Formats: sequence, C-alpha cells, structure tokens
Amino acid sequence: MNEIFEELRTALYSVWHRRWLALAVTWGVCLLGWLVVAMIPNSYESKARIYVDVDDVLSEQLGIAGDGREEITRVRQTLLSSVNLEKVITSTKLGENISERTEMDAAIAKLAENVSVDSEEDNLFSITAEVGMSNLSDSENAVLARNVVQKLLDIFREEHISGNRAEISGAIADLNEQLEERRLELDSAEERRLAFEAQYPELIGGSQSLSTKVQQSRTELRDIDADLAAAQAALANINSQIANTPRTIAGGANDVGPQASLLQVQSQLAELRSRGLTDQHPDVVSTTRQVEILTRQIAAAGPQAVTGTPNPAYSSLLGLRADRQAGVESLQARRAALQSNAASLIASQASEPAVAAEANRISRDYDVLRTNYERLLEDREKLRTRGDVVDETSQYKFDLVDPPIVPQKPAAPNRPLLLIGVLFAGIAAGAGGAYALSQLRSSYATPQKLERSIGLPVIGSISLTVSEAAKALRRRRLTQFAGASAALFGVLVILLAIEVVSVGTIA
Repeated sequence: MNEIFEELRTALYSVWHRRWLALAVTWGVCLLGWLVVAMIPNSYESKARIYVDVDDVLSEQLGIAGDGREEITRVRQTLLSSVNLEKVITSTKLGENISERTEMDAAIAKLAENVSVDSEEDNLFSITAEVGMSNLSDSENAVLARNVVQKLLDIFREEHISGNRAEISGAIADLNEQLEERRLELDSAEERRLAFEAQYPELIGGSQSLSTKVQQSRTELRDIDADLAAAQAALANINSQIANTPRTIAGGANDVGPQASLLQVQSQLAELRSRGLTDQHPDVVSTTRQVEILTRQIAAAGPQAVTGTPNPAYSSLLGLRADRQAGVESLQARRAALQSNAASLIASQASEPAVAAEANRISRDYDVLRTNYERLLEDREKLRTRGDVVDETSQYKFDLVDPPIVPQKPAAPNRPLLLIGVLFAGIAAGAGGAYALSQLRSSYATPQKLERSIGLPVIGSISLTVSEAAKALRRRRLTQFAGASAALFGVLVILLAIEVVSVGTIA
C-alpha cells in the first residue's frame, strides 16, 4: 500500500513539476476540441403520431373486410423503402445539389438511418425524422425535419388509399385472366363429358354414378317385390271373397236365367189350361214346347247356372279384382324392366372397367373445374364490391394525433456535455503529457525511487533552500498559473453561455 501511495505521490509531483507543460497541452487540446464541437452541425428532430382505426363497419357488413392490421403493418414497413425515401429527398431540400445516382444512394442510406417508424400501440405509431445538414442553418434544419415527417405522412396516406385501389384493380385483372382460362378448360371438359355420355349413356356421372344407379335399381327392385307380394296377396283375398259370394239372389222380382224363364213359362201353361184349352190348342202346344226347351237348357247348364237377381256385392268384387289384377300386372312389368336395367348396368360395370375409369376421370375433372370457376367468380364479385367501397370512402380512418412541428431545440449533439468532456480530456492529456515526459528523463522525485533504481542504499537527501527572491518569483508564477487555469474555465463558461443563448434564439 505504501508503494502505491509513493507512486501516486511521485506521479503528482512529476505533473506539478512540469505544470506549465501540462497547462499548455490542456489549452491546446481544449481549444482544438471546442473548435471541433463548434463545427458539429445541430440536428433537429420532428415527430408525428398517427392513430389508425381499422374497424370498418360497412366492409364487415358486406362481408369483404380484410385484415386491417396486417395491411397497416405492411404499409408501415414499406414506408421507409428506398423508393419512398427518394420521393422525400427529391421533394425537400435534401435533394438539392444531387445530380448523380451515387449521391442519391448515399443520401437515401443516410436518411434511412435518421428516420424511424415505431409502433407505440396496436393502432398508434409515430414517425420520427432527425435532420442536421452542415450547409444549412439551424432554422433551415428545423424546418427541413418537419417537412420530412410531413412528406412521409403524405406518402403513408397515398400508399394506403391508392395502394388499395391499385391492389384491387390488379387482383380483379388477374382473376379475369384466370376466369377466362378456367372457362375455356371448363368448356372443353364439358364437351368431352357430353360426347362420352352420348356414347355411354349408362355411365353418365362416372362409375360411381353407375354403382349408385345399380344400388338404386336393386333398392327399387326390392320395393317392387314387396309391393308385388302385397298386391298378389290382395288379389288372392279378392278371389277368395268372390268364390264365397253368390252371383245372384234367388226370389227377386228381377230374377234372370233359364230357371226363372221356365217358371214363367210353366205359369203361362197353367193359366192356358185353366181357361179350358186342350193340349192341341196352338198356344198350349207352343208353351209346352218352350217348357221342354228350357228344361233341356237347365239340364245342360248344371247346378252352376245363374239364376235369380244379380248380386251387387259380387259385381263390386269383380270390379275390385280387375283393379287388383291390373296393379299386379303393372308391378310385374315394372319389375321386369328394373331387372333388365340392373342386369345391363351390372354387365356394363363388369365388362368395361376401362370405360368406367374414364367416366370417373371425366366426371371428376369437370366437377373440379366447375368448383374452381364458381369460387373465382365469387372472389371477383367480392373484390368488385370492396373496390366500390374503397372508391366511396377510405376503408380505414387516419387520425393525426400529434402533427409534425418545427422543433425549437436541437436534438443532437449535446454540446454542453461535449464542451465539458473536452475540458476533462484536455486536463487528462496535459497531465499525461507531463507524466510521460518525466518518465523519459532520469530524475528522481524521492530517495526511495532512487534507491530502487540504482540498487544501493541512499544515505540521505539535501533539502532545497530557496531565497526570498526565488520565493517571490515562485508565488508570481503560481499566480500566473492559477490565472491561466481560471481563464481556461472561464472560456468554458463563456462557451456554455453562448450555447444556451443560441439554442433559445433558433426560432
């Protein structure tokens, strides 16, 4: 610890012993540094804050609302593109005296470093620009910073509104081209489908449709079989009822048949005989002959001969049986047709697998093309509706929360801090120069250092005796040194005062 203290004391003595050298170096460094600080141009920062309302009620009701946050993010990210920055440069004083492309590229790169777009919230973000050109005055730099931010705001609005319209128009044009291509493909597919269906009508819709038709035929055939069984059962029931129902009712006034005629003729014969006519009378002979004829007819007809009044129930059953019989015959014909159709479909399915596969491919291609075409039509109509909405009113609303203003104070550099830093750097340079010079010369500040250097014991040291005249000279030089040091600090104070006054008079 003593050695460290000794080294520190030695260093301080060395610097103090050469204090005029240290002060001269300090003055030189400070003057040079303050000159450099004074030559640094002031940079002025202007800032604007924008709020974007992405909730568009009209578009949401129409079902055409896009993702507003993604679109605003895209516009914000492309705002600082080279194209937009070049627009800013050419429309402001930044583009003055720029004639070559390399100069423009350098100006764009420099402006990209001094401009930023930051998101403060989801819908709130800020645009900041910092400008400091050495060939412009402070007031011109302040106005230029405001103009840069204003131009970026204008580009932001143009990018969004015109960008939306151009994007929608381009998308509609692309969709029209795609629709034309899909329409031609769809027409060609439809022609192939119609030609194939004309050649193979049983394969309309593809092999899957053929399988469906076979299944439907089988289902219909099962239904027809069930209906036919029910109809045949009903017909058998009607036949049973007819067999148990008599055709006529005996004893009625309207009896018909041979037996009824025989009874009537026998009554006439009895009436003739009761009148006293003989068997040779022509009427009796004729009536007797009729009785014989009717008797033979009855014998020939047998017991099933119809006699008596017709039974209305029997007649009704006969009509009902005719209806049932017609229904059974119709179902049988339908069943035969279904069996023939199902057999034909099964034969087609089994005998021509390649044709069935071709039918599947044609049907599938046609369905896919038609679905794509309809979806493209729907997308185009949505875009047209959205374009109409954008033409009538901007889809999103912009609110300028904080407009860009002309800054009154420079944002950089922090000149007071730099001036003070230059002073400390000068003091450090002066002290370091004096100490370095002391190390180059073979002088020793203390006996202990001399003893360590030569490796021999030091018996003693002789103190310096100063006369009164020397003391007076030393005091005078010390006063001069203090004055020179105070003058250095005084210059710093003057520079700081000038900086404060100049900042207050920028506007």
